[in-house]
Amino acid sequence: MHRSPGVTRTGHSWSPLAALAATMALVFAACGGTTTSASPSTATEAPASEAPPASASASAFEGLVYPESGEAPCGTAPYTGNIKKITATDEHTVVFDLCSSDVAFLAKIAFSAFAINDTAWLESKVDPAGTTNQAIVSEPNGTGPYRLANWARGSEIVMEANPDYWGEFNGAQTLIFRWGTEGNQRVTELQAGTVDGIDNVPPESFATIQGDSQFKLEEREGLNVLYLGFNNNPKNEGFDNSQNPLANEQVRQAIAMGINRQQIVDEFYPPGSEVASHFTPCSIPNGCAGDPWYEFDAAAARQLLADAGYPDGFSTKISYRPAVRGYLPDPPAVATAIQAQLLANLNIDAALDQQDDTTYLDNADAGLLDGMHLLGWGADYPDVTNFIDFHFGAGSSLQFGDKFDDITSALQEGAAGANDDAREPSYVNANNAIRTHVPMVPIVHGGSGVAYRADVDGAHASPLSNENFAVMTPGDRDQFVWMQNGEPGGLYCADETDGEALRVCEQILESLYAYEVGGTAAIPSLAEVCEPNAELTTWTCTLRQGVTFHDGATFDANDVVMSYAVQWDANHPLHKGRDGSFTYFPALFGGLLNPPAE
Repeated sequence: MHRSPGVTRTGHSWSPLAALAATMALVFAACGGTTTSASPSTATEAPASEAPPASASASAFEGLVYPESGEAPCGTAPYTGNIKKITATDEHTVVFDLCSSDVAFLAKIAFSAFAINDTAWLESKVDPAGTTNQAIVSEPNGTGPYRLANWARGSEIVMEANPDYWGEFNGAQTLIFRWGTEGNQRVTELQAGTVDGIDNVPPESFATIQGDSQFKLEEREGLNVLYLGFNNNPKNEGFDNSQNPLANEQVRQAIAMGINRQQIVDEFYPPGSEVASHFTPCSIPNGCAGDPWYEFDAAAARQLLADAGYPDGFSTKISYRPAVRGYLPDPPAVATAIQAQLLANLNIDAALDQQDDTTYLDNADAGLLDGMHLLGWGADYPDVTNFIDFHFGAGSSLQFGDKFDDITSALQEGAAGANDDAREPSYVNANNAIRTHVPMVPIVHGGSGVAYRADVDGAHASPLSNENFAVMTPGDRDQFVWMQNGEPGGLYCADETDGEALRVCEQILESLYAYEVGGTAAIPSLAEVCEPNAELTTWTCTLRQGVTFHDGATFDANDVVMSYAVQWDANHPLHKGRDGSFTYFPALFGGLLNPPAE
């Protein structure tokens, strides 16, 4: 949750939960004995309407340790992760032991994918015998300022204020999320007064909003990137990669030279946007270490394509999704423009392939997008690891196919550096290797904006695209209606990557740390503080006391261990969600425990 540093909390006295099993064998048995069917409904009642779980008396806290059998095998294949062990030393203390130092640890644990769930809720809403679309996907139970009241799929998500919230709250009693894929539709709804705020104002409407005193425009910094991706080894069954032109590095380099990226920025992007010199925005330390990207040179690109064995070009496709993002204000138009450039400059005939938003992201994560694909990324936290480690590191998804050892090794070195200066040589090497191998072409860091009715107090645009509605007061109205670009795929955000889902989760669930309102600094949330040792390899988190989940359960250290364990361990019986990819965890922490074979 993103809030100002000066938050307060209401007073709750701690009452222990039932003593949790000290060994994972007992935890697993408990999971198997308390789960329920996991078929989500089309409309979900608020978790607060359910009775709190029964609790047996416990005279002493029994802290979880994960893995219970010992430490994770740091540096031993197939484990590539950086977490060694997580321990609840008492009900208010959790210790994270890492394989190597991590200067970005606080920024990572502030991210909404690592929100803390109640242990009993996880056990009751995730079925070990089930597969995808677990009950928890549509039934979140957090500690945040809002709790879910109803999700009418295809229409809206309704949240209500949490009366027992521990922190600062200035929001409306009812928060409603709606969605519309067309930018002009969102502007029309704002002008009609049917919504209080909208995401991603289309570039052509910036001046209209700024010139009308009934509204206010809040511009976002372009902490994002749009890229044209290539899969060098698609995982589609029966796909013959020997016939895949994009498996050829020279072909990818030719395409990198053959796209006029400035033309795309000039035609489709608002002020504040810029051609990407690197994958990561330069405002992030070490984001632009190393050589800048290829300049547009159609003649050189055609020659390189001929040298690669394709003097007459080839046929392929460009996959994309219709959802508008800060990095992509008009997906079909930008895809069409790139299609035209590829044909004119390189004689590459690329058919357009538009896919459903959620299906598209799932296909990208699973390495099923053959041909080219148009995707982008907005910063989750302000560190270079969030951009290039997530996409190209050892624990990244299969989106680009086979990984490159010189990239992954440089990223592992950089992530372990103690400060930005010490990390710079590693990121020079990583960015230069990315430029050589061309897993994608970075096109633009896109400026964007959000708009509100003029009487919304506390209105802001987050550079991380995670606006906090608990600090916004919509005039004298008792409800706030927000219109974003699309409907979430699910609300168990450990198993989501789409910003439309993450923004909803951030109103309902909280992580150990958070990002300041309208900014990027990591500040305490469910943890009062997390302090490292001198080597940054052990982080001890002291938890906030008196916090309850929406169902009345008390927050404690075991909830933290369990919330991380079910993501970290691919063999955990509760390692299930909407599709089970849990993409963020291995990407940001280096890899899963007991990783499945690709």
